Amino acid sequence: MLQKYTILMKFALFVIILSLTACSGGATEPSDDSDHSPPVKEEVPAPTPGNETDNHPEEPHLTRPEVESFELLTGEGNQTLEAKLHQGQGFSLYVFDNFAFDADEGRLYLNSNPKYEVKIEPLSANYDLEQLRAEGRKELEALGKVSDFSGELVEHPLGSAEIYLQASGADGISDYIVWKSETGDGFLFRLHNPKGEEASDFAGPVLVSLSTVLSDS
Repeated sequence: MLQKYTILMKFALFVIILSLTACSGGATEPSDDSDHSPPVKEEVPAPTPGNETDNHPEEPHLTRPEVESFELLTGEGNQTLEAKLHQGQGFSLYVFDNFAFDADEGRLYLNSNPKYEVKIEPLSANYDLEQLRAEGRKELEALGKVSDFSGELVEHPLGSAEIYLQASGADGISDYIVWKSETGDGFLFRLHNPKGEEASDFAGPVLVSLSTVLSDS
């Protein structure tokens, strides 16, 4: 049976922020680490938790549906969109029709513009959180000033993140996220959302897809 998740994407805020960023003509620095405002351009509510039986695709009694439906608020109003289950290297997730998924690279991207992308990396059970945080800061500092939104993510599909670092620059917004699935498995998401008209097509659906990532074991 298909499950429905209600996702309310705040397009008004998104358009305002995107317009201000585009008009600046250069790199835009987000707030510093002491600013506790939510991550830029990614305020969408968390989906309703799924059934406990949708956990491990490799276990016959815990299979996930091949197709799942999601309700999203789009520029054309509320729409029910279907997403198909895709298998990666050691994990699975649901992918919407206007996205493509490269299983070998763990890369989810927008069909119309592959520069809008997120790379998904499963983490070992004993990953070092502080080491990952340091590596994330080093990666993002080359792109702009880094803001830290780690912890609870209000009205966000991921719900919470052990690490949520974000940098904004001339090329757009980049996120470095360490997140645990509902089964307790850790994943690293490196997300890049360039400036452009496709940003609204990417930001909301991709976060919903990431919230459905589950390890195979």
